[in-house]
Amino acid sequence: MEVQQSLWEFLFQQSDKLWSQTIAHIGLTCISLLMAVLVGVPLGIWIADRKKAAWIVLGFAGIMQTIPSIALLGFMIPLLGIGPLPAITALFLYALLPVIRNTYTGISGVEAAVTESAKGMGMNKWQILTSVELPLAMPVILAGIRTATVINVGVATLAAYIAAGGLGEFIFGGIALNNTNMILAGAIPAALLSIFLDFLLSLLQKSGIRRMNKVTVILPVLLLFLSSFYLVPYTGNRLLGGFTPEFMGREDGYLGLKSKYKLDIPTVVISDAVMYKAAFEKKLDVISGYSTDGRLKAYNLLTLQDDQHIFPPYYACPLIRKEVLEHYPEVETALNLLSGTINDSIMTELNYKVDYLKLAPEKVAHEFLKAKGLYKKPLNGDKGVIRLGSKIFAEQYILVEMYKALIEGNTRLKVQTHTGLGGTKICFDALVNGKIDLYPEYTGTGLLVILKPDANTMKRISGSREKVYDFVRSEFSRQFNLQWLKPIGFNNAYALMMRKEQAQSLNITTITDLKQFSSNEH
Repeated sequence: MEVQQSLWEFLFQQSDKLWSQTIAHIGLTCISLLMAVLVGVPLGIWIADRKKAAWIVLGFAGIMQTIPSIALLGFMIPLLGIGPLPAITALFLYALLPVIRNTYTGISGVEAAVTESAKGMGMNKWQILTSVELPLAMPVILAGIRTATVINVGVATLAAYIAAGGLGEFIFGGIALNNTNMILAGAIPAALLSIFLDFLLSLLQKSGIRRMNKVTVILPVLLLFLSSFYLVPYTGNRLLGGFTPEFMGREDGYLGLKSKYKLDIPTVVISDAVMYKAAFEKKLDVISGYSTDGRLKAYNLLTLQDDQHIFPPYYACPLIRKEVLEHYPEVETALNLLSGTINDSIMTELNYKVDYLKLAPEKVAHEFLKAKGLYKKPLNGDKGVIRLGSKIFAEQYILVEMYKALIEGNTRLKVQTHTGLGGTKICFDALVNGKIDLYPEYTGTGLLVILKPDANTMKRISGSREKVYDFVRSEFSRQFNLQWLKPIGFNNAYALMMRKEQAQSLNITTITDLKQFSSNEH
């Protein structure tokens, strides 16, 4: 087995990428913050004398704050696509409320006697604002900007889901890969960055009333300088790849592509929820996908041949805690009814119905079981409860609904479902810690993400479905007290995909063919 890599070793190994992602994170945060200051401060000043307008403006900004950040990013994608633009827009909307509210509060809090004295000295409205109200209100305004900064540093980690870069690439990759070092490599710099930027702004806030006029000039210049850190790399005539955080960090993913295929195309990290559509809309050229994904059919994508065989078998099986089987052995009998009933093409069609036709996973699962004569009405028993978990993509939802129907129709047990738990790490940890009782897993994922065998073991079992299954079954039983049940029948392996017409026009059929578009080929 592999020797555990220390955090410092990981940070040193990933130092180049860590630095570039930190710079991108600073840029994303500061571009959106600069926009929020340029819009929010004038708006806050404007509503300070207009109480009815203040209620409407602050109410709108408050609503923006209540929308979950991942949902707000999701709303932006149909309008603005993927990449930095929707991320910056969402971060801008999140930063607006504290900037507007504190500007409004600061200006409104200036005592009337002070402004009346200024009028008595012959100052016009603009002079009163710039020489009296803004300097007095600036500490309060800066407090709002500090709050917005801390919020945006945290929310910017989610930008990695839509190919905008930042430290979220490490965090989400670590969650997916069960890699604590990777999670910390993103989380620690993000926390330090938040503290550092807050400290810089605190220095401005403590400048004193007499220096506040200078602060009004220094702050935009500082934000503009930090915003310039974010640069979108130019790819020229090379293909642009979009890969999930998990794929980027796996040996049977981008690491393997670089080491075995010597592939080095420009890449962005992106959530698989939007990856396929981004390829279809020509915003990405090459994506990492799953061989049974229904969106292959929906978006007319072509799977490239893995001619050097870096992707191991990924046969789906129920993974269950042994103590559950000891208490309820009938669960194994019920779930094994599904074994051998679904091949690759069938699973692709089922996924297509959910991913593209937008049918409910429950409906698709039940229709399939009925067609196979496996569906039975729930017995509504009271013998116990089985908790089913799943990762966060359509295939897992479908399988969980099948498991639920088979258990409730063939045993006296009830089922609770906990779907959409995220990547492998979350599901596996939930299973090991007894928070769920079983979930659908893949032999290749169990092998490479959880067990991480040494090179000799990989050489011995690689390429054989039976050897991989037997190895993970034995090791999971020994190390984790978990049981792999019979394989369902389909192989949901990793694959690289392109738009069919583009691949044909460039004469690309294998992963090796992509090498001509690598950076080391130019």
